[in-house]
Amino acid sequence: MTQQIPQIPATEPELVGVRNFRDVGGLPTVDGLRVRGGRLFRSGHLAHATAADAAFLSTLHLHTVFDFRNAGDQKLEGPDVELPGVRNVNIPLTDPADGAEFWKMVRDGDLDELRSALSGTKGADRMIHSYREIITQRTAEHSRVLHALAEDSVPALMHCAAGKDRAGLSIAVALLAVGVERDAIEADYLKSNDPHRRYKVRRSSTSPDAMSDEVMELLSPLFDARSSYLHAAFDTIEETWGTTDRYFSEGLGLSGETRERLRERLLESAA
Repeated sequence: MTQQIPQIPATEPELVGVRNFRDVGGLPTVDGLRVRGGRLFRSGHLAHATAADAAFLSTLHLHTVFDFRNAGDQKLEGPDVELPGVRNVNIPLTDPADGAEFWKMVRDGDLDELRSALSGTKGADRMIHSYREIITQRTAEHSRVLHALAEDSVPALMHCAAGKDRAGLSIAVALLAVGVERDAIEADYLKSNDPHRRYKVRRSSTSPDAMSDEVMELLSPLFDARSSYLHAAFDTIEETWGTTDRYFSEGLGLSGETRERLRERLLESAA
């Protein structure tokens, strides 16, 4: 049974231009430890951070910001704000051209197009396929992130556009690597559904028809954090590598020593 996860108010600020920000400190591991506060953060993109937002982020003494957006995302939203003394590392977890026409349809398509692409289980199926593909096709990228965290890159912040899928899955992989309980990983992942954290749906028209209840229902699988998506990722690890340990050793090339350094970097010391 997952232990109660303590709240950390100091790292839950009311940021204006950065959505879905949080510290994953406090999450319990299977062996009775917890993730250390102030070591690993997650959020949506930093492109619209206000001066006050940037001032707060600067107090976190970040070493590295990992940006998992692709070129299309960055063109749409803009580059991250620069934080003095912080290393920005862009590691796209989707190809810049992957799904470009699909996301154009999401923004510009009419109701008939959206029904054709997303009705029934099509939207959720697309998300599940994406999560599975990131696990199997982006092992080099996740290996790079975890090796960097083990070496010198903490405190670190991981983000994508919404901070839900690419960042959410990368955070989940990092937490899994240090032994955080799966229920706790899932509980943190699902926080992205909180109304104040959710990514704002972008549509080219703001007319009532363009943002109708039916349109929002069709789009909801794309903008929700759903347990089924995360479970699909975890299932893919076990289907592909047999065990999580083999996923980290064979899939991501992490040695036992590297995983132990990760634990030292990210977890509180045993009492």
